Amino acid sequence: MKSNYKRLGNYIREVNTRNRDLTITKLMGVNINKYFMPSVANIIGTDMSNYKVVTHNQFACNLMHVGRDEKIPLAIQTTDEAIIVSPAYFVFDVINKNELLPEYLMMWFLRAEFDRNAWFYTDADVRGGMNKSDLFDMTLPIPSIEKQMEIVAEYETLTRRITLNQQLCAKLEETEKAIYKKLFVNDIDVENLPDGWRMGNLLDLVEVIDGDRGSNYPNGNDFQDEGYCLFLNAGNVTKNGFNFTQNSFILEQKDKILKKGKLKRFDIVFTTRGTVGNSAFYNKYIPFDNIRINSGMVIMRNTDKRIIPFVYIMLRTFDVKKQIENYLSGSAQPQLPIKDMTQIPIIIPKKSIILSISEKISTMLCQVDILNVENDKLKELLTLLLAKMGVH
Repeated sequence: MKSNYKRLGNYIREVNTRNRDLTITKLMGVNINKYFMPSVANIIGTDMSNYKVVTHNQFACNLMHVGRDEKIPLAIQTTDEAIIVSPAYFVFDVINKNELLPEYLMMWFLRAEFDRNAWFYTDADVRGGMNKSDLFDMTLPIPSIEKQMEIVAEYETLTRRITLNQQLCAKLEETEKAIYKKLFVNDIDVENLPDGWRMGNLLDLVEVIDGDRGSNYPNGNDFQDEGYCLFLNAGNVTKNGFNFTQNSFILEQKDKILKKGKLKRFDIVFTTRGTVGNSAFYNKYIPFDNIRINSGMVIMRNTDKRIIPFVYIMLRTFDVKKQIENYLSGSAQPQLPIKDMTQIPIIIPKKSIILSISEKISTMLCQVDILNVENDKLKELLTLLLAKMGVH
């Protein structure tokens, strides 16, 4: 044990309060990402009086699947609302909050190193259970209460900023979609379109470009954490646009060999395999100058860049998933071939209207990407802050 590390069991105690009077009805589970979520368990006919109560600043965890999940599903109740959890959960709290802040302890539980260490305590069962006595025997550094408060305050400042950015993004995206729906969904009769409007498909608005799938396609040995060209993976293109928290790169030599799939600014990336229908907009604020797509995506491009914001918001607002269900192929992993994707019918207004809408939403789209990129950086800072806890 490191000299400045203390045994966790000296600072926490088990809590075993049951819901005997049935006054608490909010049943929650614990996610492996360490937050409470509404339980999906079937409780019809279940005696809820035996369920455990969790109150403010108390913790609940599931120690039964640590080896299988390689994480301890564990969460802290941050609000004043009491909840109930499964009787199988282990519930505990901090004995003396003048010695150990619950918020500081939760930060320690969020560290990847904590989960890796917990894995070594698991038993030989196929699910890899862990005893509560082993949890008590784990250690952590406990600096002065003043230092703990400083660390927690820094962490909460970052998390508040991330939350605020997420809320701003949501408002901007709602506004974008509302503009599109008002003009192109509500009260639109496809049989009687306005003058100059018509039904068409994506090829009427963009060129659809596949990635390079030949013998030069990168293999596992070509990818690295840093490099010349970002090679997009499935996690980089989400329903909320780009996500750059986990990236793979290829060297310049490999990039020059590949013939297709290189992004240009103001391109759209659209996923066509696995989770089909996610899209991202490569505007001027994205902090990577060299990006390629993998084989599960396509690029949408138009030499008239003014059209692209309209196409992007159409893809995000238009109920793509319902439209593409009839075109998906593949049983194990859904796929949308380019030839089928380009046949999905869409409403195409006059170009003057397309350009007008693009101008309205372009600034909002860029602002969303700026906020998302900022959040990626803030999350990196959170990871660094959690890592620094191990050296106190």
